[in-house]
Amino acid sequence: MDKSIPQTDISPYLTYTKAEWADLRQGMPMTLTLEDLERLRSLDDPVSLTEVAMIYLPLSRLLSFYVEATQGLHGATQRFLGKTERKMPFVIGLAGSVAVGKSTTARILKTLLARWPSSPKVDLVTTDGFLHPNAVLRAEGLMEKKGFPESYDLPALLAFLSAIKAGQPKVRAPLYSHLVYDVVPGEEVVVDQPDILILEGLNVLQTSRLPKDGKAVPFVSDFFDFSIYIDADEDELRRWYIQRFMSLRQTAFRDPRSYFARYAEVGEAEAGEIATGLWERINLVNLKDNILPTRPRADLILRKGADHHIEQVMLRKL
Repeated sequence: MDKSIPQTDISPYLTYTKAEWADLRQGMPMTLTLEDLERLRSLDDPVSLTEVAMIYLPLSRLLSFYVEATQGLHGATQRFLGKTERKMPFVIGLAGSVAVGKSTTARILKTLLARWPSSPKVDLVTTDGFLHPNAVLRAEGLMEKKGFPESYDLPALLAFLSAIKAGQPKVRAPLYSHLVYDVVPGEEVVVDQPDILILEGLNVLQTSRLPKDGKAVPFVSDFFDFSIYIDADEDELRRWYIQRFMSLRQTAFRDPRSYFARYAEVGEAEAGEIATGLWERINLVNLKDNILPTRPRADLILRKGADHHIEQVMLRKL
């Protein structure tokens, strides 16, 4: 390499330690209580009020700037085009592996954003509802690939997001039950013109191969105004997944309606082997082939350490 050529940082991200990121809070008030946090965090997720103050409050402050700027640009564009302004929700995509803590992060963000002084309406939808029903997955031999891109009803998800972005009222999404591990027939979530929508899912940053004829192929992320990826080392994800599986054996799996009720009855060692097999056969493959490759597409990466706490924040440069 020619040493006369100056070396520059070619990373598209600005990287912050937890302490550096916490300084960006700039007096953003704490609006969560410990009782709130107990309700919002998932099983085995150790997120604390200190972490909310150091990570999520600065992020809430940053998002307030993005929402204001995006809405201002939308209004200016509508006026330029001579059109009547129509409410266009700000959409946040949240991606990451199984067991990384997406659900907790999504719920904390939803609550913080809704408690801004302007009291915006904030909705949260997961892509689980857009999974094909188990009967369809079985018929197509995809039960072992549940959560992979091909297991979703992508046209339905794109139609949902298109309607949301168009400002349509009472847009409906299928409801998914983690208890029965399936889409619930006849049940829906209704999203009625929110100011902000958070869409959480494994593969929301996924792309597909572009057609050679140049015709438009919409991606889910085309509808995002901001995207977040929660990251962690593979070994830690594996450990958290197995730990969560073993904890669920003492809680949700004991419900006779649970799809996984059979795992509550097996011995500890056998349960550990089952969890390890599920991780390596399904979730690890999905992570390596589909989820992790989308990480560089995120606007913000929250990097977790071995203790499940966020230790680094990476923000895409403008």
